[in-house]
Amino acid sequence: MKRALLLAAAAATVLAGCASTGSPAGQPLTPLSRYSLRVEPGLDRIALAVHEDGLSSNQQAALNDLAGRYMASGVGQVRIEGPSGEDPAAARQTWAVRSALQAAGLPADRIVVASYAAPDPRAPVLAGFETVRAAIPNCAAEPRAMEGRFSNEASIGLGCAINANLAAQIADPRDIVGHRPISPADSGRAAVVFDNYRKGEVTAAPQEQLVEGRIARAVE
Repeated sequence: MKRALLLAAAAATVLAGCASTGSPAGQPLTPLSRYSLRVEPGLDRIALAVHEDGLSSNQQAALNDLAGRYMASGVGQVRIEGPSGEDPAAARQTWAVRSALQAAGLPADRIVVASYAAPDPRAPVLAGFETVRAAIPNCAAEPRAMEGRFSNEASIGLGCAINANLAAQIADPRDIVGHRPISPADSGRAAVVFDNYRKGEVTAAPQEQLVEGRIARAVE
């Protein structure tokens, strides 16, 4: 009888171990979902003092740099905010910032001009945009569960280092959010090729023929 009770207790222990998930409550069950690549929002903004004679050379350079950063990593629109009030110099400075950003290559439809409640009518003009950056998990702080367990689930922390390395190496975090827009096809070139094909003429471009000829001579 005592032996039977011991066997029953051992069997219950094994079954309880098999039933355990090995994951904390509420945590995703796979490393792919637990450490998925994601981005964090940020803000890149500069403040430009208001001058009676317009933008200074330093401000022009700062706006050129801002435009370059926006083209490289910005999302949404560039927002220009001038101080509220009736100060003519501040109004001129606000629209001068817009013109400078357009001159730096930003399309007009990507620029928004607004006002903000400033304590002084001569408060700085603000220009900036939202950014995204890859969220890199702190794998050193992740729990470890390398002890023996009775399940086939992944260990806690498995996959963290791989996704952290991927997040750190992605050049443009916007690629995590979605694919980049594809440029339109060159329909003009395609029309020329089809027209030559219908006429029974050579469809390859001259430089392609030259390369093919060189390859043919090299093979001979």
